[in-house]
Amino acid sequence: MKNELRIFCPATIANISCGFDVLGVALDSVGDEMVIRKISKKGVFITTLEGQELPMETDKNVAGVAGMAFLAASDYKGGFEIEIYKKIKAGSGIGSSAASSTGAVWAMNELLDRPFTTLQLVEFAMEGEKLASGVAHADNVAPALFGGFTLVRSYEPLDIIPINTPSELVATVIHPQIEIKTSDSRKILKTNITLKDGIKQWGNLGGLVAGLFTEDYDLIGRSLEDHIVEPIRSILIPGFKEVKAGALGAGALGCGISGSGPSIFAFSKGKDTAEKVAQAMKEVYQKIGIAHDVHISKINNVGIRILK
Repeated sequence: MKNELRIFCPATIANISCGFDVLGVALDSVGDEMVIRKISKKGVFITTLEGQELPMETDKNVAGVAGMAFLAASDYKGGFEIEIYKKIKAGSGIGSSAASSTGAVWAMNELLDRPFTTLQLVEFAMEGEKLASGVAHADNVAPALFGGFTLVRSYEPLDIIPINTPSELVATVIHPQIEIKTSDSRKILKTNITLKDGIKQWGNLGGLVAGLFTEDYDLIGRSLEDHIVEPIRSILIPGFKEVKAGALGAGALGCGISGSGPSIFAFSKGKDTAEKVAQAMKEVYQKIGIAHDVHISKINNVGIRILK
């Protein structure tokens, strides 16, 4: 049995327009790296943190908090050291906190010969999300652990449904270099919606899930609409309407806010279209003078993986 693992922890897109707090998907081309090792001393200790200025204290770091939840539930008498190499920018809206939280508990589980199920690991990782955003949501951590698309059917009790990934689906994500904290972006949301808006959203959510399972790209595109959260959160993202219009004009199936923003995602059928979409999105921010990163990625269907 190994005493140390180096792992890749994927970035994720949460909400996916119509699935606020219940839908997410893992990306293949962008993510963090972590090293987790077993030690004899009880506890969880973050020994290295590179790439972002984040707390290294166990109780202030999402990986530490998730790891402690794992350790408290396990029979293991020792502890773990964690090295974190951040390549997902904090506050980017593509699951930076989820990558650290899930990476910690996934690797710990592997090193102890998998005493917990993937569903249980989601619950531990949600403690890290609670530290980051104030809410223990699973729409980022679930796809990071299960891979592909996931639906959180229920939070009480936790019930997660893996969803089929269409073979030609490619994601484009643009990250304008501004930070929007998830906790802040949640504060501006309405706590009540009209029945009319709810019906629209439920219809789109059902349509998107059906489109993913049947690989009906037109249905996927028609269903990528958000009548509830996007109109409010988009106000915080400069150039959002122009970026979305550019992406759709370049052939994207649909476009929306990734997580709490400021990143904006688009889905396309095929890499060629995804590249055209990326160019259209970049042109908007080049015109208005906002620095940005762009990622074009296949869907990651395995989640976290071991690196050699």
